[in-house]
Amino acid sequence: MQFFKDLSFSAAAAGFVAVLVGFTSSVAIVFQAAQSFHAPPELISSWMWALGLGMGLCTAITSPWLRKPVMVAWSTPGAAVLATAGLAGDFSMAEAVGAFMICAVLIVLAGATGWFERVMNRIPLAIASALLAGVLARFGLNAFAAAQTALPLVLWMLGSYLLAKRWLPRYAVVVTLVIAIVYVALSGQLASASINWELAKPILTTPSFSWAAITSLSLPLFVVTMASQNLPGVAAIRAAGYNMPISRLITITGLTTFALAPFGAFGLCLSSITAAICLGPEAHADKARRYAGAVVCGLIYVLIGIFGASVTGLLTAFPKELIAAIAGLALLGTIGSGLTTALAHEPHREAALITFLVTLSGVSIAGIGSAFWGVLAGSLTLLVMQWPRA
Repeated sequence: MQFFKDLSFSAAAAGFVAVLVGFTSSVAIVFQAAQSFHAPPELISSWMWALGLGMGLCTAITSPWLRKPVMVAWSTPGAAVLATAGLAGDFSMAEAVGAFMICAVLIVLAGATGWFERVMNRIPLAIASALLAGVLARFGLNAFAAAQTALPLVLWMLGSYLLAKRWLPRYAVVVTLVIAIVYVALSGQLASASINWELAKPILTTPSFSWAAITSLSLPLFVVTMASQNLPGVAAIRAAGYNMPISRLITITGLTTFALAPFGAFGLCLSSITAAICLGPEAHADKARRYAGAVVCGLIYVLIGIFGASVTGLLTAFPKELIAAIAGLALLGTIGSGLTTALAHEPHREAALITFLVTLSGVSIAGIGSAFWGVLAGSLTLLVMQWPRA
């Protein structure tokens, strides 16, 4: 089988790091979203089953199909919107599920009609690269900010990364992660008590549809998923030099969300942060073999779905400083590449720089994250600077 021929240790490690970073950095927000709809523990476990299965299958099936690293994740900003709107509106779980299904239909329409891809095709590469760099730079900053609370750990990781980058560049992130895990294990910083071995059980919730839930949950969830997740996700794909059928992928995420929404899948979308880990040269020097890392990532997500709380406890046992540091170090190359591309073309340089800074600021207006506002600010800058010439 071609996959096993293309699989490498570095690609498998990239897939694991992608799961570790993506899952542990936002799983608490997903829990809060579920709790805002008064979900008991067994229903939260069902959410993890649906999300893990949805992300895993979309990633593990489409990647070998296209022979390209397709990375699908849950909508983290969408979960944040749900956590806030759910508490404010006091919606039932049935109304929430109905809202998830309506959002999924909107995502399918965005993909099937091709309008989202047409919008992305009009965004210059410099602005798209600046957007990606701005999204990822915050993780680079957090890697070194973690030294405030865990200086020895961060120093060990930084030293390991630099030495491995000098002598074993393909395995720098892997070596750093292994040394970090050994360090926290020997120093007693692993929260092993949080691991609870049990299988997740899917629970079907019959949907209920209401205008209040559609306007307060469906529409905001759709907007932030497209603007704050799919937009930088496409930017990550194109910055890495891949040409993928974006409309088809968006449609697949929408259909999968619709099918699994009754079990708690609130929104699946293209990943940007974890995607950059598997899209970059750290996964493999050969672009044609990097998809293997995405497949590994997808298979781990499926395991998360099956084992639910067990894998959740295992991954969240690591200190938050370790997660922040490994994420930042793993993304250094992609951040640098994004900035190089963004600033290389002088006529687009100012627009790209504004895009980068607005995105990095983390500003959120009307519930829409900085990724959207960064692209908007950069596009307006480009329009003002070049309109007379046109």
